[in-house]
Amino acid sequence: MTPGRLTRTALTAGAALLPTLAALHGAPVISTFGPLRNRTMPRLAGQGRPDHIALTFDDGPDHLSTPHFLRALEDRGIRATFFLLGSMLVRNPGLAQEMAAAGHEIGIHGWHHRPLLLRGPRATHDDLARARDLVAQVTGKPPRLFRPPYGVMTTSAHLVCRRLGLAPVLWTAWGEDWRGRATPRSVHDTVTRDLRGGGTILLHDSDCTSATGSWRTTLAALPRILDTCAAHGWHTGPLRDHGTPRLSRDDLAIGLRKRRVDPAGTPAT
Repeated sequence: MTPGRLTRTALTAGAALLPTLAALHGAPVISTFGPLRNRTMPRLAGQGRPDHIALTFDDGPDHLSTPHFLRALEDRGIRATFFLLGSMLVRNPGLAQEMAAAGHEIGIHGWHHRPLLLRGPRATHDDLARARDLVAQVTGKPPRLFRPPYGVMTTSAHLVCRRLGLAPVLWTAWGEDWRGRATPRSVHDTVTRDLRGGGTILLHDSDCTSATGSWRTTLAALPRILDTCAAHGWHTGPLRDHGTPRLSRDDLAIGLRKRRVDPAGTPAT
């Protein structure tokens, strides 16, 4: 075989493999579909013990908004889990130290709020490792939890999480509080519509990737959400108190086996 023909054959074979590699990379995106995730991937969904609700916030720390949430939670004697963006943390390290000192749990949301589907293994590793290392440096404790931007996991992200000692956690209920048209009532009603004992709530303590000022809507909805949880007899706290085991190989295997399912619905932030 001539060198030219060998090169053409190699390129043809490589091109034929690309769809397969892309499918493997994006297979875990099936977990973005909430109802399916909640039924078949309870650990990834963040389902814990029936008498507990995990309260989580994404996209901080933000010096303009996060302190308001910290005060509101302190007034209720409640601790939460905050998934921080490295790009926000580097600008507000003192705030993150305050959060950790107050007893809140710190996880990572990556360094940049960009879809993992558009990143390869090396870029995924570098982004998560950079955020993990900064949290450890600022708070003195390595984080153990990761939530992907838009709630979209990839095979690379699962493998990187294993390598870095991180457990990916999504949610079972969210408030769609990033929308400009959201109201305190709509955020409360959207959260509680899908909330069950053992669930994990996703809210945002920053509007850095959301509609401007949307954090004020979330803050106004928070007391009523906490009241509803209390009325059901659910204790509200961070994921570390939720009784959720670390993500197992079974969760990843389920996602890979179901990669041919076509998920409907809108990706989360």
